[in-house]
Amino acid sequence: MEKVYQSLDQLISLKGRTALITGAVGGIGKATALRLGEAGASLVLADRDEPGLKKLSALLSSQGISVSYFAVDLEKKEEIDRLWTHDECRKVNILVNNAGIYPFKDFTKLDEAYLTKVMNVNLYSVIWMCQHFVRVNKRRKGVIINIGSIEAIMPFKKDMAHYAVSKVGVIALTRDLARDFGRKGIRVNAVIPGGIVTSGTKGAAKRAIIGLDFKLMADGYNFMQRLPSGRLGDPDEVARMILVLSSDLSAYVYGALVTVDGGFLSA
Repeated sequence: MEKVYQSLDQLISLKGRTALITGAVGGIGKATALRLGEAGASLVLADRDEPGLKKLSALLSSQGISVSYFAVDLEKKEEIDRLWTHDECRKVNILVNNAGIYPFKDFTKLDEAYLTKVMNVNLYSVIWMCQHFVRVNKRRKGVIINIGSIEAIMPFKKDMAHYAVSKVGVIALTRDLARDFGRKGIRVNAVIPGGIVTSGTKGAAKRAIIGLDFKLMADGYNFMQRLPSGRLGDPDEVARMILVLSSDLSAYVYGALVTVDGGFLSA
């Protein structure tokens, strides 16, 4: 049977689909909400910042985008489980696991509580979110996009071993789920950002300057010198790739690691 030709507008459209975005309030999460909503998706937003959720929801609603939101602490599995009991989440067929923390810590001073927090937010929450998503979509098609990091592939900044380990786990999870559930209609891919201007990277720069952390400042300088693009990226530049992976433009893309890093990993 000859396949029906789809126009570009049809391929990129997310009309009739519902996307759940974690860490939705700031940076990449907010940019992704704006782009997926613009493409026609209904949105379910999750974040710890309830006032921020209300503000973003109002902005999206003013643009005619259908949106609901839930204040969730992704560090706690019981809150993730509760999130998926809501009717809005039973409709979700696009999942963007964006939430994460970006803390610096001297490896020799790393303790169990600190490591547990990083792993709970950056890796375990992704596992539980994916598990719920697969259960909900076991009889229909769906898309998962996990947000990784260049640090998991090419460690660059000091005092980030715990963070890199959590993101290595996200990459492994992405590839395993793509293999396990691809034939069941669920596409799983990862976006690997690097050098994106977000509240996390701004906070790191501010701490380096205020604390006169010359090593961290040197890392920042060396990072910029390595970038073929010669500049840091904008959250919307990551969101555009998330839109592509969410849509039928990437219908034959499974288990991919798509870098949006200004060329860092190639340099």
